[in-house]
Amino acid sequence: MKQLVHGGDWMGYRERFGRDALDFSANVSPLGLPEGVAQAIREALAEADRYPDPLCRTLRAALSRAEGVPPEQILCGNGAADLIFRLVWAAKPRRALVTAPTFAEYAAALDTAGCEIKRFFLREAEDFAVTDALVDAVDESTDMVFLCQPNNPTGQLASPGLVEKLLRRCEACRAILAVDECFLDFLPDADRWTAKPLLESGGLVIFKAFTKLYGMAGVRLGYCLCGDEALLEKMQAAGQPWAVSSLAQAAGIAALKETAYVDEVRALIAQQRPAMTAGLRALGLRVIDGRANYLLFRAPADLNERLRPLGTQVRSCANYPGLGPEWYRTAVRTAPENARLLEIMREVLE
Repeated sequence: MKQLVHGGDWMGYRERFGRDALDFSANVSPLGLPEGVAQAIREALAEADRYPDPLCRTLRAALSRAEGVPPEQILCGNGAADLIFRLVWAAKPRRALVTAPTFAEYAAALDTAGCEIKRFFLREAEDFAVTDALVDAVDESTDMVFLCQPNNPTGQLASPGLVEKLLRRCEACRAILAVDECFLDFLPDADRWTAKPLLESGGLVIFKAFTKLYGMAGVRLGYCLCGDEALLEKMQAAGQPWAVSSLAQAAGIAALKETAYVDEVRALIAQQRPAMTAGLRALGLRVIDGRANYLLFRAPADLNERLRPLGTQVRSCANYPGLGPEWYRTAVRTAPENARLLEIMREVLE
């Protein structure tokens, strides 16, 4: 089997140690699945003998109200990763630009289409920030550009002005700009950063997911927004027709009603991220300031091998182009969980 390149391999940990870890390697809501979502899944079981709606009509109508986007500009999928692959298969880019480091699935999808990948390496000296230099790297040979907002694993955000400049450059070069906003809704001021005001450009695709904010990683539900309805139709045709189960559709509709839950998660992350940053720096570690529900930091390359026997793990970033084995990403979880991780890290780093 192919080696896993993502965090959250709880089964691998269980097989090795015979128990579950206090897992900081996956960036999902620390509050777990909302009860309203769990109840919706239970109720949807009564109709599990039917094929799901392949057009996700009720879910798309609910998303339309929540996002302020016409339902015709929304496509749902089996997580955002499913839609990333569908975009690549539908558009068939010959040459694409991705930042480094960033989410591995962009390059994985591009590889399946035989696309040449050009990596734009972000600089550690600039805390891996996205700058105007990325805009300058787009040229007439570029067919597609991926931008993660906030970037995974750095947590850095490109300014709305820079995103617009990047989009206009892509338009001039007839390239598609794919903006991944799957972690953006953890921010209380997400509306300030989203690229949705630019959707009138048919060359923009925005990816979003229920996975992280609602703790629905195992449910598999994502969606994308795009003003080019013909492109969305090609993306829909690029995969199998029943990509979103009836249980996932019911879960998504229920999740959009969980506004109090979202407020609680956002408040927790806003409080705990700076506390976690301070705790890591108190251990003498370099931590990149970010806005997401995770933090990128530098530590001894064998940190995870020291942590795992003690019941916890963080995400090694050794397989991210542009980073190395001394870089790690940790989720931000509840105060007691964060304190426990810092306690164990203090023990193994002394």
